[in-house]
Amino acid sequence: MTVLARPVPTSDNAMWVAFYAHCARGELRFQRCEQCAGWRHPPRPMCPRCHSARWEWVAATGRGRVHSWTIVHQAFHPAFAADVPYAILLGEMEEGVRLIARLSKTDMPNARLALDLPLKVEFEPVSNEIALPTFSIARAGDAAPGDTVPSEPEG
Repeated sequence: MTVLARPVPTSDNAMWVAFYAHCARGELRFQRCEQCAGWRHPPRPMCPRCHSARWEWVAATGRGRVHSWTIVHQAFHPAFAADVPYAILLGEMEEGVRLIARLSKTDMPNARLALDLPLKVEFEPVSNEIALPTFSIARAGDAAPGDTVPSEPEG
């Protein structure tokens, strides 16, 4: 049986290359405007708030909450057929930006997804140059002060 390689993100856009390079080092970084301090994602050359072209990559907390999700029951590519069903989440990050990522394979079998469920970002290496951000459900030790997190499933 032939195992198909999974597609990986490719881009000639230097901003996306930089984003995935940070992820490959285990760092979640978003752009932040040097003029108004607004965070943004996906990466782009100009601030949508003040239109400044001055920005920097800044480390993010990696914490967020479920804003929306979908469960994939039919693989969009044959290389993902063995993984269905899987969840794709839209996370509202603490910095105020939204990030789309897959729910980790370890959380998927018992996931009880709900709006505002606390998340943390982890990374799945897909090549030497690229790691993809994934979400896992935050546990008590992962949460920021004041967060409520789900208890462990019983039994």
